[in-house]
Amino acid sequence: MGEATKKARDARAAAVGMAKLDSATRNAALRALALSLLEQTEFLIAENCKDIMAARANNTAEPLIDRLLLTPERLGGISAALEQLALEKDPLDELVGGHTLYNGIQLRQIRVPLGVVAMIYEARPNVTADAAGLCLKTGNACLLRGGSLAVHSNLAMTKVLYEAGRGAGLPEFWLQSIETTSRDATTELMQLVGLVDVLIPRGSASLIKNTIENSKVPVIETGEGNCHLYVHEAARSEIIVPIMLNAKTQRPGVCNAIESLLIDECVATRELPAMLKALFAAGVLVHGDATVADVAGGMPDADRFFTQATEEDWGREYLDMEISVKCVSGLDEAIAHINRYSTHHSESMLSEDHAAIKRFFAEVDSAAVYVNASTRFTDGGEFGLGAEIGISTQKLHARGPMGLTALTSTKVLLDGDGQIRG
Repeated sequence: MGEATKKARDARAAAVGMAKLDSATRNAALRALALSLLEQTEFLIAENCKDIMAARANNTAEPLIDRLLLTPERLGGISAALEQLALEKDPLDELVGGHTLYNGIQLRQIRVPLGVVAMIYEARPNVTADAAGLCLKTGNACLLRGGSLAVHSNLAMTKVLYEAGRGAGLPEFWLQSIETTSRDATTELMQLVGLVDVLIPRGSASLIKNTIENSKVPVIETGEGNCHLYVHEAARSEIIVPIMLNAKTQRPGVCNAIESLLIDECVATRELPAMLKALFAAGVLVHGDATVADVAGGMPDADRFFTQATEEDWGREYLDMEISVKCVSGLDEAIAHINRYSTHHSESMLSEDHAAIKRFFAEVDSAAVYVNASTRFTDGGEFGLGAEIGISTQKLHARGPMGLTALTSTKVLLDGDGQIRG
């Protein structure tokens, strides 16, 4: 028996105990988890430093190191998110619907835990706490498979959170991390139908693709973000550059950062010079089409920060200080381009034309669609969900930032008085 199977069996047993916990116990445990992160900050950062040093020695890209990094401020934010979860409305036993059947039986549909929730993720130690907190709030056992890049950080955080939970009355094995870095453990985890109820991959496009193609356990697809910002002909000039820079450069290595920029041809001559100047000044490499190349041609720094775009650029998730820029003929081409190349994560349009906005909202097929705002708000915390387990880019079960209700199922309760079916 491999490590994944043993821990999944332990998690299955723990799930029974987790489902029995009342709301007060789960909330008290969440507060204990939040406090433990603050009390163990020094230990957690020391373990995180081991991963940071190894990543730098292997020439890991800076945006990935930024995802990996833990600081006192970030641990404080993770702790605060757990505290906030304790204040959120309890999703369990919520009445989803109900009515009286023709035969007098009373039907009620309520929310219940999924059971055992497993996650496969890369270089994001904050996911360890988010997953633990959300699973705890929803009465699920949690089984984690972190990536080798963050192995010390993930195992240290799991240890701190697990012990705090046990001290607060949670069952044994309520939270576990698979410790081996062997890929065989990931493959094994994907096959554990009947022990694991749902598997959530969070990380690179290759990780998500591999999980979807090879898992026998039901998968919720998350994460990959080829997000677009579309500058419509009726956009307000003064908001273009601030929104563009925020969406691209605040944290370029996250899935809700824009990777593609579209602009109407009729305003390109007017708006592109300021946009390109701002991108170049921020150190962003622009992959542009022929029209963009004409505008960039005589600009300072174009030799360092501009290159001709290829077909592959329109669908690329750079996760770095790079962006593709394309001029489009208008709204129809913009919508068609987004729906063709997008990963259906988050898209934004800048415009004051209400008819065009209405069409953009209706016709763009993504989980989050914005007008006159940065895509960086696609986040469970920003949406008022507390922590998030991931951002779903599929349509079944959950879509967009997944909070508490995404980690629940439903059960139908039927209360009769001797009825039999004829």
